[in-house]
Amino acid sequence: METKRLIVDGVIEDPAFDEAVALLKAGQVVAFPTETVYGLGGIATNDEAVKAIYAAKGRPSDNPLIVHIGNFEQLERYVDNISEKAKKCMAAFWPGPLTVICHVKPGTLSQKVTAGLDTVGIRMPDHPVALRLLRQLDEPVAAPSANTSGKPSPTEGVHVEEDLAGRIPLILDGGATGIGVESTVIDLTLETPTILRPGGITKEMFEAVIGPVNEPTHIEQQAGAPKAPGMKYTHYAPDAPVFQIANDVATVREALTTLHAQGKKVALLAPDTFSTLAADWFFTFGDGSHEQMAAHLYDALRACNATEADIVLATVTDKNDVGAAIMNRLEKSAGGHWYKI
Repeated sequence: METKRLIVDGVIEDPAFDEAVALLKAGQVVAFPTETVYGLGGIATNDEAVKAIYAAKGRPSDNPLIVHIGNFEQLERYVDNISEKAKKCMAAFWPGPLTVICHVKPGTLSQKVTAGLDTVGIRMPDHPVALRLLRQLDEPVAAPSANTSGKPSPTEGVHVEEDLAGRIPLILDGGATGIGVESTVIDLTLETPTILRPGGITKEMFEAVIGPVNEPTHIEQQAGAPKAPGMKYTHYAPDAPVFQIANDVATVREALTTLHAQGKKVALLAPDTFSTLAADWFFTFGDGSHEQMAAHLYDALRACNATEADIVLATVTDKNDVGAAIMNRLEKSAGGHWYKI
């Protein structure tokens, strides 16, 4: 299969959107940017389209997919019993990096989207290309990240091309995404709203709108069937093993010395202040702020695959605000492993 990557935006008239809509209506899949990462979309009511998503990614079929909509009018076509707290969150944070777990309306979506559950994650992305595509299509689009399953999520169109060239027909390339980590997923079918995947909308932001919110660790979420992506399987990993390490220059310097003495080649992912250390390859987390680290994380992890590194060291951050989302992804990339000197 030939894969076309077309440069687009969401404002100027562009036949690329007509091509994307035609492909989606024909049951095929299309990659497109959101404000978080690139998604791989297929119409969520079409079993064959959803199967094509799983096939292109190599994704386990018991891992549910998030459904994207382009306007509020579409919402009640696919979900039932929307709680007042859910309505408040949607009003506050949509369009935006928020996925809400709701009760699915029976018979509306492919069961392959929900992985057999009676709930579905649904969101309205805040990106001009995504919104234009969804509104022109006027159908719900199931769209996980547009990468090979388990690998770092794509934040640029070329990342999608690297992973999925020859597997999908079209990539709408809207440039680099903004936030850099996937949407926050919150389950609002529970008595106490519970964050299933941290992201750009934080616990503190929710609590300012709806009151108390539970945020279990990803280890605490392991039991039972996953209700959202990223809860069950290893994710976000480059080819070389990743180890977390303290955000401390002396500690990292000692680790590099030890690993080099063992004949290991090391890729270091860290803030700019670590760039003078003797890593074989250095990939920046920017100035080390949460915003910069979120924006650089997947690009840095993905860049490791262009090296001959035997090991990847990645400095950690605190879990305040968006730091919780960053560390959720980094912990999963490392499989929970820390480098021990």
